[in-house]
Amino acid sequence: MKTLTSQRVVITGMGALTPLGNNVPTYWQNLLAGKSGAAPITYFDTTGYKTTFACQLKDFDINQHFDRKQQRKLDPYTMYGLIAATQAMQNSGIDLEQVDRNHFGVIWATGNGGIKTLETEISDVALAGGVPRFTPFFVPRILHDTCAGQIAMRFGLKGKNYATVSACASATTAAMDGFNYIRWGKAKLMMVGGSEAPVSFGAVGGFSSMRALSTRNDSPETASRPFDATRDGFVIGEGAGALIFEEYEHAKARGAAIYAEVMGAEMTADAYHPTAAHPEGEGVIRCMHGALEDADLTPAHIQYLNAHATSTPLGDMPELKAIGQVFSGNPDLLVSGTKSMTGHLLGAAGAIEMIACALATKDDAIPPTINTQTLDPEVPQGLKLVLGQQVKQQVNYAMCNNFGFGGHNATIIMGKPHLQD
Repeated sequence: MKTLTSQRVVITGMGALTPLGNNVPTYWQNLLAGKSGAAPITYFDTTGYKTTFACQLKDFDINQHFDRKQQRKLDPYTMYGLIAATQAMQNSGIDLEQVDRNHFGVIWATGNGGIKTLETEISDVALAGGVPRFTPFFVPRILHDTCAGQIAMRFGLKGKNYATVSACASATTAAMDGFNYIRWGKAKLMMVGGSEAPVSFGAVGGFSSMRALSTRNDSPETASRPFDATRDGFVIGEGAGALIFEEYEHAKARGAAIYAEVMGAEMTADAYHPTAAHPEGEGVIRCMHGALEDADLTPAHIQYLNAHATSTPLGDMPELKAIGQVFSGNPDLLVSGTKSMTGHLLGAAGAIEMIACALATKDDAIPPTINTQTLDPEVPQGLKLVLGQQVKQQVNYAMCNNFGFGGHNATIIMGKPHLQD
């Protein structure tokens, strides 16, 4: 019987389309600067809505990337993903004529797929009356796997190809799968990431009816405030993040620049509640321990943890309790919640947060949590939260947490690549 190998996996390309910037350098610069991406919603009339703001893309014109014919065929979530994936491919320096594209796959995440198409088409048909007339692109536009397929078609990538859906853990799930295929020797390169376009009348209305969204309409830029005693919900965001995972020897052979090494990953289930986290973070504890074991690391190795930290009353404290328990023997761990700046990109959240972790190890810089003024009294004693301003500190290993409705937990660990040489 053939046994699975264990290859090293590194990150050699990244792309980002976010509320803080339309490329990786701008996104990272604004993240470190502690800028907020929240502002009043401009995509639809929010009259009567309890929440009237979101983290939309800024200074972004879809017409600069896709012509009218292409826009008729693709939902915004797919277009966002294609833009980020194209950036990652360009950033990687890969010559597609020089790599085996049969061993170059795409695993792409989304939590909501083509929700804008779904809403618009159904509302237009319902309001029009008479014979229902849907666009022939309706079905492929709404499918969750469309972006993965479109990325493969754009670059001729014929390896593994599918979508992952685990709510707000979706992009981290995609990354874990891509990581596994390469280290098992079943792929040389994988495009992983996620995209989401949920700033729509239905998604905002739906999350609002669950009382999941902040209602600080008078001060959107301060609304996302993880760990704060006055937090009242998350701020919905949109965008995409793409990372190219590559087998280490393959990357070395072509002289690729390496951002970080993927060290380990894990997924667990709370099996507790449709939307609420386990109050003691039981599944999160197992997830972080599992990722550390997979990476052959201990809690003492991790210098930075990018928390899921959505700024919801029910979500933040179970995660911090879990972090406090797992890392009780590591007084030097620094924790921050970057959704305080980007908002919550739902299924794409993990993609842009993995980029932040990779760059933290590369640049030895930790982005802050903004807007947190009065710490929740339940924050574990001794836990060091990065508040207000970035911290310059050596980061050999960074952990990224993402959790989703349904009790899906995902954790991935990045490290400086030279540490394993």
